[in-house]
Amino acid sequence: MTGPIESVRNLARLFAIARTLARHDALFPLELAGVAPPVIWAAKLVSARDQPGRPGERLARALQELGPTFIKAGQLLSVRPDVVGEEIAEDLANLQDHLPAFPAAEARAAVERELGAPISSLFSRFEDKPVAAASIAQVHLAVTSDGRDVAVKVLRPDIEETFRRDLDLAHWLAAFAEQARPSLRRLKPVAVVENVRAWVALEMDLRMEAAAAAELEENFAGDPDFRVPAVDWQRTAEHVLTLERITGMPIDEREALLAAGHDPDAIVAVAARVFFQQVFRDGFFHADMHPGNLFVDAQGRIVAIDFGIMGRLDRATRLIIAEMLLGFLKRDYKRVAEIHFEAGFVPADRSRELFTQAIRSIGEPILGKPLAEISLARLLAQLFRVTEQFGMPTQPQLLLLQKTMLVTEGIGRSLAPDINMWQLAQPLVEEWAMINLSPPARLYDGARHAAEIARRLPDLAAKAAAIVDETAASGFRLHRDTVDELVERQSRARSRAMRWLWALATLALVLALFALAD
Repeated sequence: MTGPIESVRNLARLFAIARTLARHDALFPLELAGVAPPVIWAAKLVSARDQPGRPGERLARALQELGPTFIKAGQLLSVRPDVVGEEIAEDLANLQDHLPAFPAAEARAAVERELGAPISSLFSRFEDKPVAAASIAQVHLAVTSDGRDVAVKVLRPDIEETFRRDLDLAHWLAAFAEQARPSLRRLKPVAVVENVRAWVALEMDLRMEAAAAAELEENFAGDPDFRVPAVDWQRTAEHVLTLERITGMPIDEREALLAAGHDPDAIVAVAARVFFQQVFRDGFFHADMHPGNLFVDAQGRIVAIDFGIMGRLDRATRLIIAEMLLGFLKRDYKRVAEIHFEAGFVPADRSRELFTQAIRSIGEPILGKPLAEISLARLLAQLFRVTEQFGMPTQPQLLLLQKTMLVTEGIGRSLAPDINMWQLAQPLVEEWAMINLSPPARLYDGARHAAEIARRLPDLAAKAAAIVDETAASGFRLHRDTVDELVERQSRARSRAMRWLWALATLALVLALFALAD
């Protein structure tokens, strides 16, 4: 419960924020939330100005001025068109994540404190001027004591306290908005704030980013066309990340790439393949693939940096997405609709015919365009909006995937305007789906599912027994016949699961023997 002193402090901070928003003519989020109208009215009275640009552009400028927490909040909202609308989400996607640099002396002190050694023993050279300064950290180039060129990312001083204070205020405002405007509860403002808190907590532990970089590097080990800088784990800690230094030119500089002898069409083909492999093969993808994080080196390889925002998709979700995209590309709208019902994305009581009609209304306007103009990212964005109208809960990872697809499409079009990268990726998706949706693959998935059920049965039985014991201890007793029936049902369920497991394993063995015989 917020006390009176904290409430006054929050109101004062809210007024300062509202003044900044008013100066940029971007008060509409607070007005929509309906929190503390007198504070918003006062801010508008003393600071309101007419500013050029769309609402999302004005909001992005205001968030940039408000600082690190608000920049990160804007980035998160850029993948939530269900919350802010598609136009504002697109404008927030262009929010520049940069701030003035903090002093090099503080960066050096942080490195020594985190790594527990004098900087002179860690690096033979450490450049004072950072090459990048973002909302959470800044990057200094250096040479290690054993002669390797590296980039050292250092967290901003006191950044954790700044985020904690701002997010506490955001949580207070979100809870206030849910009470003041019940209609906003469907957007789950408190949950959005907590998503930001969880996201930022991961980003501020640079060991997590190091682990993400290492995993992506491992996934593409030996790939001749895509690489990830290696992590220097001995010079990495919670607030310091040291990576192999990379050189190259930004991936969207078409003329510079041509002048250097690189083939933009080939680069787009590699980008399409790498994106497909990250999403479908690995289920682990770089979710911040803007041109500032992708370079082309002298050998023509794509090199990725900045692994603070990554996405994960489990196998079941990858299968759903692959079948869904193939259904759209083949204009099999009935199958696309069926996939949503089979996956449980749309409640079973909704009309399949009406949902199929809605799917067709999305696909035809997009797929009817010339191939170079087809945008699967926009198709997914419209699909998510329609499915929400039919009761589909928000899927944050799918929204992150859609945003990543949109950025990747933009890079592809800037490099090779006449090529549609999804056409390049389509055969890869079809081959992957054919293999992973084949009867043997489905059999394998069924066996894994049965094994997982069998593995969990003892835990479920123990929990059931604990519930019975607690119920009995509370004075409410189940009839002995009821207890016996529960035990018998558990035993039957275990037996069924084991029979299915053995049957599936036997069938898999038979199929394997037939395959070997051929």
